[in-house]
Amino acid sequence: MTDAISLGRTATCGRGKPYLKQMRQRIGVLVDQYLAEEMLCDRIQNLPQQFQNPQPRKWGTIDWQGIDPEQIIGIDPLIFIAILAGCIDTELPIRGYTQTSRQYLENLCPPMAKFVGGEVDNHGNLIDLGLWEKEERQHAPTLQKIYTQLTGLKLRPIPHEPRPYQSTGDIYSDLYIHGLHRVATEYGAACLYLWLMAHSTGPLQVAIAEMLRDEVNHMTKFWGFGLWAYPDSSILKVVKTLVGAALGKLCRRQPSQASLIHTLRRMAQVLHWSAWSWGNKLTFTWTFMVVLLRLWRWSWSLTPAYLKSLLGTQISGEYRS
Repeated sequence: MTDAISLGRTATCGRGKPYLKQMRQRIGVLVDQYLAEEMLCDRIQNLPQQFQNPQPRKWGTIDWQGIDPEQIIGIDPLIFIAILAGCIDTELPIRGYTQTSRQYLENLCPPMAKFVGGEVDNHGNLIDLGLWEKEERQHAPTLQKIYTQLTGLKLRPIPHEPRPYQSTGDIYSDLYIHGLHRVATEYGAACLYLWLMAHSTGPLQVAIAEMLRDEVNHMTKFWGFGLWAYPDSSILKVVKTLVGAALGKLCRRQPSQASLIHTLRRMAQVLHWSAWSWGNKLTFTWTFMVVLLRLWRWSWSLTPAYLKSLLGTQISGEYRS
């Protein structure tokens, strides 16, 4: 993508009205390009095809040698680079993410379980990668290359341990809770990469765009799958579940489940949130709001009848609590 809106020198540190106005314009352009409603519809319509014949999305050409610190705009370059380092740590344990999701899915929707986590043999050994992992595992190496081009250094990441599979015996409710977490994770990643694109130009922006496309693709598929699998869900139930997660009290049978607050605190630390300018924090929050509004408007088109025509009969009610 060519850089559609330039930033003046008065906005290079992420402070002041020029920065806020111009960055909101940049974010709006990116949302319209990468989260157009017709594109979101195409991504969910593509899910049944990926069940039958999974094909990883091909990335465009990236000019790695052309990536330069001068392509960072509207933010302190050191903060931008620190955010990249945090993204690497978060993206690295992809195998843990995929296998946890596969375990939540395998008894309720085997095709989705295979899409996410591939196939395992009778001993639990992975024999085939899921399409989601094949696409997502490109992100950490991409971030490493960007980091090296910007700093001349090779980062030694410290990946965290993903939350393991935890069953309460109610696999339908377990998947609902895990699914909300997975959608929130993909949504957060999409917003972050879009925001980083708004603060970059040239080959640097092009490289980040490839990861954004993956995150939007996966977020859309998980969002649509969730509406299909839980057609009786409501905004009240979602809010109640998220509040429960924030308090770390989703279920007494899951005492070791980390709270949403803990996750947010970890991400704030990994992304060095405390060092961001107030302008950067405002535009980051704005990005989350604009993207959510776009997704919410799009989701109204995902009626139960439409999703059933794509994915078939909903998950059996015998698993519901």
